[in-house]
Amino acid sequence: MCAARAGIDVGEYSPTLVKKAVVGTGGAEKSQVHAMVSRLLPGVTIAGPDAADALAVAITHAHHLATARRIA
Repeated sequence: MCAARAGIDVGEYSPTLVKKAVVGTGGAEKSQVHAMVSRLLPGVTIAGPDAADALAVAITHAHHLATARRIA
């Protein structure tokens, strides 16, 4: 709510959509998500599975935001 009031774009993505965006399949395992985030962000130290999940959501949001801007 605070982000929306501040005019910040807010996105909500299902786990299946995040997995599909990052790994290519919605049924990917956490280890696969972690591995792909590592490949997409070389040189970044990922501090555990929760950090990998958060980065995967951020990558998904960036992809969807870029697509939405192209369409508009």
